[in-house]
Amino acid sequence: MSDVLWTAVDAAAATRGVSAGDWMASGVTIDSRQIKPGDLFIAISGPNHDGHTFAADALAQGAAAVVVQDGKSDGLDEGRVLRVADTMTALEDLARAARDRSAARIAAITGSVGKTGTKEALRLALLAQAGNNGSVTATEGNLNNHWGLPLSLARMPEATRFGIFEMGMSAAGEISPLSRMARPHVALITTVAHTHSEFFEGLEQIADAKAEIFDGLTEDGTAILNRDNAMYAHLTAAARRAGVNKVVTFGANLEADCRLLDVELRARHSDISAEINGRAISYTLGVPGRHLALNSLGVLAAVQALGADVDQAATALKDMHGLAGRGERHQIALRQQGIEWTSFELIDESYNASPASMAAAISVLTGSEPKVGGRRIAVLGDMLELGAKADTLHAALVAPLAEGGIDKVFTAGQYMASLWGALPNDMRGGHASTADALTPMVTAFVQPGDVVMVKSSLGSRTGQIVEALKNISDNAADGDAPPRVVNGG
Repeated sequence: MSDVLWTAVDAAAATRGVSAGDWMASGVTIDSRQIKPGDLFIAISGPNHDGHTFAADALAQGAAAVVVQDGKSDGLDEGRVLRVADTMTALEDLARAARDRSAARIAAITGSVGKTGTKEALRLALLAQAGNNGSVTATEGNLNNHWGLPLSLARMPEATRFGIFEMGMSAAGEISPLSRMARPHVALITTVAHTHSEFFEGLEQIADAKAEIFDGLTEDGTAILNRDNAMYAHLTAAARRAGVNKVVTFGANLEADCRLLDVELRARHSDISAEINGRAISYTLGVPGRHLALNSLGVLAAVQALGADVDQAATALKDMHGLAGRGERHQIALRQQGIEWTSFELIDESYNASPASMAAAISVLTGSEPKVGGRRIAVLGDMLELGAKADTLHAALVAPLAEGGIDKVFTAGQYMASLWGALPNDMRGGHASTADALTPMVTAFVQPGDVVMVKSSLGSRTGQIVEALKNISDNAADGDAPPRVVNGG
């Protein structure tokens, strides 16, 4: 079995568990709904569900084996069971063992915004050159917390050449154990901004929580910091206190080691001129936005610190694209009697939101190119976990929206009501207390040639508006034009 990730012997040794079988696993999961044949299923006892309840189902679905707590293997095929004292500890033990046995160069990424996009860009940049000499392992989706990070590490094959792991947090003290587990050679902080403000007194406390990523950095490791960020000096001091000897910076600042010289912001990509540690380079980034262009400099700084080829990495970035919920673009065709009309463009930013990422997404919408007669439309749901400043921060979005020439704004939620109240009448598209109530207003308003951007925190559920827009032509009866609203139309 060429794709063996864990044998029964190795997994038992790593977890100090007991297995009577001789199984081999090609993957690891903690979600029985995602079982693939050959997976090792770890039955985690969480706050809402006990994974042991699904252990038998996991075996029936083709799991190679299940990891269960002592005393909870009744009725299971003992030849496919790994019994341990505690399954969460076993997951962490597998993660540490995977890290110990691998010679991979490891990058860890955190930041208030841009973590996942930066991780995916770095994955793309390194995949282009891993070739037959090894492979690239990276966090899938946003598995970046106390469950996700050890799971991502436990999935890392021994032959991995580069490992890229995202680390998230909502409170102080959460990133440090993740960093110590991953022991990265490179620690990149994209930026520090007002996110999770409900749990922090100010930016310095958020920066301190992000700086925990330095706690596990290897002795010869490199910290990569955003030179443009207001917390740069604070983070540099934290890195020095953690014993970090090498700090590399990126940004537009004249003193940045990896410096943006010029960027041509196109509707669907960016053409970038930069200087990477004294060497000029030009490349195309396959997604638009100045914020993403700046983060790409952090990616190239990480590539260099990991010992990979910067030129190959830069060339690969032309194939970068928006991620689901984080800038993914869709061309939605409308139809009349089965004949396609011209389409409208949908930009899906529905996964997460903060004041900084809202401003960045609005700038991308500003730079978009509606077709003749089309409009730039922002559909915005609440930004969550902003604490006492929530209403003020929502209302403040009126400035970038107005300055960016956004034609119509639709809002949903308690906090977005503050923005709605601040909007000029001619920019108002519609407001509702929930995304569900706003959905028909948006779908009735959209027309061919429009560019529609949907953004909110995940808990605000604007993803359902995205889905309704993606399926708008299927929901319109043949021969009927999509309905239009009068108010705001």
